[in-house]
Amino acid sequence: MTETRPAPHGWLILDKPRGLGSTQAVGVVKRVLRQGGYAKTKVGHGGTLDPLAEGVLPIALGEATKLAGRMLDSDKIYAFTIQFGEQTDTLDAEGEVVERTDRRPPMAAIAAVLEHFTGGIEQVPPAYSAVKVDGKRAYDRARAGEDVEMKTRHVTIHDLRFVGDRVDAPLRSAFATTAGRPDPYDPQAPLELADSVTLVAHVSKGTYIRSLARDIAHALGTVGHVTYLRRIKAGPFREERAISLDKLEEIAKGAPIENLLLPLEAGLDDIPVLPLDPTSAQAVRQGRVLSDLPPVHGEWADGLHLATLHDVPVALVELSGGSAKVVRGFNLPDVAE
Repeated sequence: MTETRPAPHGWLILDKPRGLGSTQAVGVVKRVLRQGGYAKTKVGHGGTLDPLAEGVLPIALGEATKLAGRMLDSDKIYAFTIQFGEQTDTLDAEGEVVERTDRRPPMAAIAAVLEHFTGGIEQVPPAYSAVKVDGKRAYDRARAGEDVEMKTRHVTIHDLRFVGDRVDAPLRSAFATTAGRPDPYDPQAPLELADSVTLVAHVSKGTYIRSLARDIAHALGTVGHVTYLRRIKAGPFREERAISLDKLEEIAKGAPIENLLLPLEAGLDDIPVLPLDPTSAQAVRQGRVLSDLPPVHGEWADGLHLATLHDVPVALVELSGGSAKVVRGFNLPDVAE
């Protein structure tokens, strides 16, 4: 009889393909672990990615699921394509066209409008979204034919630019009136009209790229919808570390998960470490407050820290004036034994 492998703890960063929902992806990981002979493992994801979207989907295993909420609150980076001329009810290629226009924006105008969508902005989420309206998902109400009134929310667009940083010299100079350069207000000046454009956006939690695309198109005097959406980065996890479904399936065939698994602390790369001795680690595991911690370089580093014993995570703790209070404890085997 094959010996059951211990349940893993950490992160699998999946390069989610189009057509697969985030919950379905969690189901795939559970099946792969089961077929690979691993003990029953708690599995969750670190931020929903629409079925029509692709890219980075952090999958938390075991004790890492305690950090999934932090991943939901993290910034994300997306690449997306806006197709101008048609707006759909879902604001992507899956929906029905609700508005058409022959107007196409000049590339120079697109370059100019991006700064107006950078920083803090007000945004109305799509009616076809997971936002709850009176206790029910907006997309369920929309699919039932209801008129869904979405509330405006404040989000932050940290950075917005052409993919490949396409804001190059020719585009910038399109707004210059210096001799020898085109004047965009000159009716005789040639304009490069765009049927579509691909952008990269670094956004805060709660930002809907489909709404951003809609609003950019409206600001350009036209309409549009998203035809391509890829998440490049979620929290600390970038697409370079993401694995394909084919690679994931190797676990089901016996490949060791350690070759693909990132440690729990990989989701906490921006949090300083607080090393503990065995006595302090035991106290933290029991939920007790640590007092009289020594200052570092003459002062206490207040804030959230990852408490560790021999580099193994013990808990997230909040430091304040030399005391450490447990925020979230981890029950990793190396610590418990």
